[in-house]
Amino acid sequence: MTALSEAERIALLPDDGWRAWLATQSDAEIEAYYHDWNNWCRPQQRAPAGDWRVWLLMAGRGFGKTRAGAEWVRAQAEADGRLRIALIGATLSEARAIMVEGESGLLNIPQATPPLFEPSLRRLTWASGAVATFYAATEPDSLRGPQHHIAWADEIAKWDHAEAMWANLNLTLRLGKQPRIAATTTPRPVPLIRRLLKEQGVSLTTGRTHDNRAHLPPSWLSAMEGLYGGSRLGRQELEGELIDDVAGALWSRALIETCRNDDVPELVRVVIGVDPPASEKGDACGIVAVGLGRDGRAWVLGDHSVSGLSPEGWARAVSAAAIAHEADRVIAESNMGGNMVEATLRAVDAHLPVRRVHARVGKIARAEPVAALYETGKVRHLAAFPALEDE
Repeated sequence: MTALSEAERIALLPDDGWRAWLATQSDAEIEAYYHDWNNWCRPQQRAPAGDWRVWLLMAGRGFGKTRAGAEWVRAQAEADGRLRIALIGATLSEARAIMVEGESGLLNIPQATPPLFEPSLRRLTWASGAVATFYAATEPDSLRGPQHHIAWADEIAKWDHAEAMWANLNLTLRLGKQPRIAATTTPRPVPLIRRLLKEQGVSLTTGRTHDNRAHLPPSWLSAMEGLYGGSRLGRQELEGELIDDVAGALWSRALIETCRNDDVPELVRVVIGVDPPASEKGDACGIVAVGLGRDGRAWVLGDHSVSGLSPEGWARAVSAAAIAHEADRVIAESNMGGNMVEATLRAVDAHLPVRRVHARVGKIARAEPVAALYETGKVRHLAAFPALEDE
């Protein structure tokens, strides 16, 4: 369950509860409460404790990353008037439109005294004396010369010249005793993100779009989950997952995405493929339904794989899949179990149309022609099958 902010917890109190709380607050206290980010943020939106150099906040769209970055900068600027701050956006226009002037940008977050904004100088100045200047990731050399104490880098996964800009940014952070960067981004498997995840001094925070559902239109959330839920795009943009391809893999995620389609033609044959567990200790049992369409394509209809079940348990899962898809045949690999595989299936359902096959070559050799069918557009996925696609 997503942790709530203090304000959300108060809002969820019964009417008499939050009214009683409100009665104990003076006007000044309510004003102070409104401007205190600690009352409104969820725990994931707070900068981590401890000795970190980079706070990498990598989460789905609408999570509240921009607000978290802006509030972190504001807190530092109001606390120390000596600070020189770098704000880095993908472009100058995005830095201004999102980080500075956006709904959750530095000028619009609740604060008693907003900073003075001088657009021509790309500069914000707080009453404390702290100064922030914004830059574009498209211009790495713009950071040759300036010096900073801290920086907020937004959407680093979409930066052009990301490595050069990140290097120059780090080289400017030579003021103060503890230079730090808050980097807010939607996950993408680009080299900079991969490297940061392995570096010392990087504190990672992750999150989903759904975590911020209290502040998002329910109709939008429902529509996005309906359109993209379970797909690679949805897992990246909504679930905040960093989805990468495995080196040397026969299938790429981009290839699988091009094979997704929900307009299924008439099917002339449906089979259930079964890869039985290697032992009776509850290993995974692969169960996949595939149909042959009149268009000549193979359609992946369902992934019914199970794990942790007894032989009777996985056999019942196979029978249920065969019934659900009105399968013409159940194709079971018998390398590990021989006749026992068929016997186990028939013990559960005597009428199950089982055919045993014995693999004579390794998995890669068997997979290569199937991958080729994907590449030539002869396989389609009826829906998103995250676990199967990860495998």
